[in-house]
Amino acid sequence: MIRETDSSASMDDWDDIPVPDVSNLITEDDTPVDNQFSEMQMRLLTESLSTSWRPGIPFVAMANVGVYVALNRPAVVPDVLVTTGVSRPPDLMRKDHRAYLTWMFDGKVPEVVIEIVSNKKGEELGRKFREYAHIGVRWYVVFDPLRQIQDEALAVFELAGKGYKTMDTAQFPLGPGLGLKLWEGEFERLRGTWLRWVDGEGKLLLTGAESAERQKLRADRLAAKLRELGVDPE
Repeated sequence: MIRETDSSASMDDWDDIPVPDVSNLITEDDTPVDNQFSEMQMRLLTESLSTSWRPGIPFVAMANVGVYVALNRPAVVPDVLVTTGVSRPPDLMRKDHRAYLTWMFDGKVPEVVIEIVSNKKGEELGRKFREYAHIGVRWYVVFDPLRQIQDEALAVFELAGKGYKTMDTAQFPLGPGLGLKLWEGEFERLRGTWLRWVDGEGKLLLTGAESAERQKLRADRLAAKLRELGVDPE
């Protein structure tokens, strides 16, 4: 894996990395997302993070992408994953670049994994809970908006030894700080309770549309103030 912080490295160096034979790995199986809310929630998390988080280091945020830690182990497929200190390979059409192959990402497993509960069959607190602990995911988040498998809508766990312990806060020491919160509001004209990223100060990380709307409001206020002073804002 090439770190963006290494000034001596170039993207061409990707071609110099020895690549094991991955022809037998399943990088996509055409399984659809299970419901519209989950699809929107995943997109909200990845888009706002990619648009608004500026940790000062490279990072990747992916949704519904298989994670491989070894050639002889099946993939685990988080709804959302985040890893810092790594960047995407340049050609995502290549077989060995399509999935999250840990050996292509500096050997790092995802640091944060989020699962969105759709029904009682997903085993988010069973098989997936054990799998993420086994491969070493440091923070595991379960968002259960209908409270189908847990008492709270949001549960956050941190790796401790070979298992997880419950966290009292949804803040992660990544970059300048990154956290999660439940947010009542409207996303793409649909009002509801959404899981949102926040920065180290607890401020929402905005989507591109939210950022553009905020800039428009500021411009409108400035134009109104100039008109009050007798100045044509045009």
